[in-house]
Amino acid sequence: MPGQALPPPCTFLNVGQAYTGTQNVSSSQKDEAWKVNVRLQGCDIQHGYLCGSMEALNVPSAETPVVTFWEGEIVDNKNYTFFTGQWDATTETDVKHWSKFPSFLPLKEEVQKDGGRSLDLANYPYIFMQRWKEKFFVNVGTDCGLTIAGFYYVCFTRSNGIVNGYYYDPNSSPFQKLELKATNEGRSGHSFATYQFQ
Repeated sequence: MPGQALPPPCTFLNVGQAYTGTQNVSSSQKDEAWKVNVRLQGCDIQHGYLCGSMEALNVPSAETPVVTFWEGEIVDNKNYTFFTGQWDATTETDVKHWSKFPSFLPLKEEVQKDGGRSLDLANYPYIFMQRWKEKFFVNVGTDCGLTIAGFYYVCFTRSNGIVNGYYYDPNSSPFQKLELKATNEGRSGHSFATYQFQ
């Protein structure tokens, strides 16, 4: 069936791959960016699933870096489409967030017409991952001053491992931007703690 081909393997989407960058959490009152590290803990392209840890380093309300565990869905027309269908996200919310990515715009009309699907994602130079959804705090309690009620819309560039995302939570500042780059961690000596989940 057309549109069911899975994305080809990508060297930047492997278990253990680390990314580093920032999340802009600016609001009308203040301009603020947190340093963020992400590590992939699991990646199953066949089922459109991935998971990992996210570490926010300079969170003003927390005494230590805040680490969360998240799960994500790869938009592949087989397992998941561009439409979320949960967590208070309407199709309008989805289209508005996806449209922030220039790489989505050529697909927009087709996605809106075809119920969240686009035919040619297998060979597209970007992988869209939605619902990087933080599931729980790893090293702090829920009273750390942060919420994990929302989720991220993510666009991943296959050629260089750059990750761009937008956080969606109706009760948080809109369009908080996540910008990450794949690191050569392990080869360059740069590292951050690895966490084991029970």
